[in-house]
Amino acid sequence: MSEPFSVRVTVRGYETDVQGHLNQAVYLNYAEHARWSLLRAAGISQTELISGGVGPVALETTIGYRRELLAGDEVDVTCAFEWGEGKTFRIRQTVRKADGTVAAEITAVCGLLDLKARKLVAAPQDHFKELATAPALFGL
Repeated sequence: MSEPFSVRVTVRGYETDVQGHLNQAVYLNYAEHARWSLLRAAGISQTELISGGVGPVALETTIGYRRELLAGDEVDVTCAFEWGEGKTFRIRQTVRKADGTVAAEITAVCGLLDLKARKLVAAPQDHFKELATAPALFGL
């Protein structure tokens, strides 16, 4: 199996809390940044999704914090899609320090929303596969 898609992020001082470590909410920003970076790398833009009448939605997110991150730390944020049979899919992400230490593990249950009907579309992987120029980045 190939390595999951990954982006590098440097922890900025203003993202830290009073204890000096990365604020808990910022992990979600890093995860979201990696997701949109994967979409762009696969050839899908926000504009294309919206003009196609769909948009990705997060339905549930779980974060396991493993090690603290400090200002100046460089981390790699991975992003791997897992497809099932229904209307939802999982995105598994790891925030890993440059030395390999896992700082956090993030799992999200997501769907693809029909923007007019306001309901999840069936077989979201088919939509991603159709739109993507590099569907292998989604494991398709």
